[in-house]
Amino acid sequence: MDELQSMMMVEPAQPVDKERLLEFDGLLEKYKSGKKRLESRVVAAENWWKLRNVTEERKNGDIGNDPDAGFRAKSGWLHNVITSKHADAMENYPEPIILPREPGDREQAKTLSDVLPCILEQNHFEETYDKAMWQKLKTGTCVYQVRWDTEKAFGQGDIAIECVDLLTIFWEPGVTDIQKSRYLFHVELQDNEVLELQYPQLKDKLKGQKHTLTRYMYDDSVDTTGKSMVIDVYYKVKTGGQDVLHYCKYVGDEILYSTENAGQGGIYDHGLYPFVFDALWPIEGSPCGYGYVDLCQNPQTQLDMLDTAFTKNALVGATPRYFVRTDGGVNEKDFLNLQKPFVKVSAASLDEMQMRVVDYKPLGGTYLNLYDRKIDELRQTSGNTETANGVPASGVTAASAIAALQEASGKTSRDMTQASYRAYSRMIEMCIELIRQFYTTPRTFRITGDLGQQAFAEVSNAPMLPREVAYGSVSMGTVTPLYDIKVRVQKRNAYTRTAQNELALQLYSAGFFAPEMATAALACLDMMDFEGKDDVMQHIAQNGTLLQMLQQTQQLVLALLQKYEPEAVPQMAAAMGLDAQQTAAVPGGMTPSLDAAGGESGVTAKARQRAASATEARG
Repeated sequence: MDELQSMMMVEPAQPVDKERLLEFDGLLEKYKSGKKRLESRVVAAENWWKLRNVTEERKNGDIGNDPDAGFRAKSGWLHNVITSKHADAMENYPEPIILPREPGDREQAKTLSDVLPCILEQNHFEETYDKAMWQKLKTGTCVYQVRWDTEKAFGQGDIAIECVDLLTIFWEPGVTDIQKSRYLFHVELQDNEVLELQYPQLKDKLKGQKHTLTRYMYDDSVDTTGKSMVIDVYYKVKTGGQDVLHYCKYVGDEILYSTENAGQGGIYDHGLYPFVFDALWPIEGSPCGYGYVDLCQNPQTQLDMLDTAFTKNALVGATPRYFVRTDGGVNEKDFLNLQKPFVKVSAASLDEMQMRVVDYKPLGGTYLNLYDRKIDELRQTSGNTETANGVPASGVTAASAIAALQEASGKTSRDMTQASYRAYSRMIEMCIELIRQFYTTPRTFRITGDLGQQAFAEVSNAPMLPREVAYGSVSMGTVTPLYDIKVRVQKRNAYTRTAQNELALQLYSAGFFAPEMATAALACLDMMDFEGKDDVMQHIAQNGTLLQMLQQTQQLVLALLQKYEPEAVPQMAAAMGLDAQQTAAVPGGMTPSLDAAGGESGVTAKARQRAASATEARG
């Protein structure tokens, strides 16, 4: 009996034990070694961003010393390229619209469209997006993490969205799609005292680090003593023909949490790694890309070298130098002292043999032309031309021509923004799946209503769960509601908003919203293209339909009166205002055009509108 009790008290073997942790450590080192070249490129890109490239780090002397030392020019042409592209990205800040795939899911899709911006705002996503765009432009890749944080909302838990440092995440070398990696590691340094407070079992067990992380060249002196490396490892296990995502958190030899040990059927139902990679220009065999630093560092280096040579040449010309004989008898101190009008010499006679000016040859225009051509090369390569920055080409004065050039020059920014929208869509998909999994109790969010008034929306996962579909009395199985994601541009540009308002006034002045003009207005709008056209057409069509229903109802009422009370027909017709409708003019020309008012022409206004949206992505 005692032997049986002792056997029953033995804990069952856990899927993740210390031996499994050693396997994780080996895989992490393997993944780290396969990522060394990428990490060195990322660190170099950050040095370039801070104007601390290799030539800058070698500066340790003054002009006149060995050629590898001394003054080194550092111009901000590459820096300006990145800041300009970042401005384009932030002017196209995205906003999600959730669309249903079935008629019965319309209400939940509208609720998600209202609630998801609130969740993003609570996560300060604009700041996260800003940081991610800097990272993407400099290094070529930014990484989002979309996870469920159990500590948010006072322990109720909620979605957390963060930008991940590329040096702290590791995947299987050679994969292009991060979801195809066998394992995925995310590493973070945390203070030992904080860890021991959060996990009391770690007391006196944190004694050093097995792994090291590549670090940037920080301005501050970063001390990593008293810190331990906390490792999050995600991995997929085939269960029932499907990939189940498992998760283990550990530090050193101590397991902090494991979904397998807890008997949990995976951490997330969507079965995806909670990371989204957004690459600027893709590279084969890697989920990462390369950025503007990689593209433009060569012409930037040449510009710095030429600028250094120009500066040194100008300083040599501004500071004359002399050959002096050792026995020339010239008092060098008096010669260099500009406050003394007389310079004493000990020689019997003074001629050019005793002191001679060192010849100086200023640089010719050829070198300056080369410098300008290198600037133009960097601009053309990066797409940051003068036209894109609002400076028209020489000889181009027409507003429409300038707008056309700006629209063409903004195509690289539009392409970059569209790629960011694709990554943004994948991130929103993960948010929807986390709502489906964890919003078991209703949550309330403050939203903006249809007419701009303050409203509140309640969301839960009940309408999103799989539901049974039956045909008559025969069950056809279960169907999970699915949603499509459309990303549109949040209006960040002041002129874009003004142009949109002016367009609405122009449509109103032309009588587009008059119900009797619905057919002609729809035909005209069908040939136009502007943001929100579908909504305008929908409202006009509804107005036309309501007018037709009203006219049919009026005709029916008059017909009934004509049959039963003919004497009441004139009075009823007057009450309906039929005579007024027949004699009323079509509401058009209510406001004078800008040409008549003496303002800018319609061609110029349209050109300005096109120029303002030159970098705007077509969501």
